Amino acid sequence: MANESTKIPQATAKRLPLYYRFLLNLHSSGKQRVSSAELSEAVKVDSATIRRDFSYFGALGKKGYGYNVNYLLTFFRKTLDQDDLTKVALIGVGNLGTAFLNYNFSKNNNTKIEMAFDVDEGKVNSKIGDVPVYHMDDLEKIIMQEEVSVAILTIPASVAQPITDRLVQANIKAILNFTPARLNVPSSIRIHHIDLAVELQSLVYFLKHYPNAEEE
Repeated sequence: MANESTKIPQATAKRLPLYYRFLLNLHSSGKQRVSSAELSEAVKVDSATIRRDFSYFGALGKKGYGYNVNYLLTFFRKTLDQDDLTKVALIGVGNLGTAFLNYNFSKNNNTKIEMAFDVDEGKVNSKIGDVPVYHMDDLEKIIMQEEVSVAILTIPASVAQPITDRLVQANIKAILNFTPARLNVPSSIRIHHIDLAVELQSLVYFLKHYPNAEEE
């Protein structure tokens, strides 16, 4: 593991699941070792960045040999807490929410949507993608009872802040926000905003102005 006095950059932390996914595929194919160049080609991150990312965790490979796939896989599984299941609640079972329920991050060993919430009586008390849908009135009670720590918001922006306030009261620790609303939460809560419209506009801008450049 990284030295506790060493702060891992957020950009590095975001790339760790990419490395882990590729290593899983290598392990499944029976490959014993991999070079930074091979990793670079697979995850579309330059070799120097990969070596720098890995350097935060100590000596993970040997010059001229590369990286041992089994060792890296074990290391990153522990680093990413792949052996511990993180329960997730989905708030809002519209088109996007339903897509999440049907997919349910099945390729990730440590993340699973355990429950969903909505106000639509046609969806409440049913199952979508094998996930039970509860009424929004029961939000705090069920989340606290099941000790859920992460929530995904796929609700209208107009109700995003009051629902977030309720999630805070229910002891949610992290929120993945797919609404356009910029939410106010205590500093102890981690929140990632994913505005699909903004991401698409940004993509089109870079396509027009930097057609040959990859995102760093």
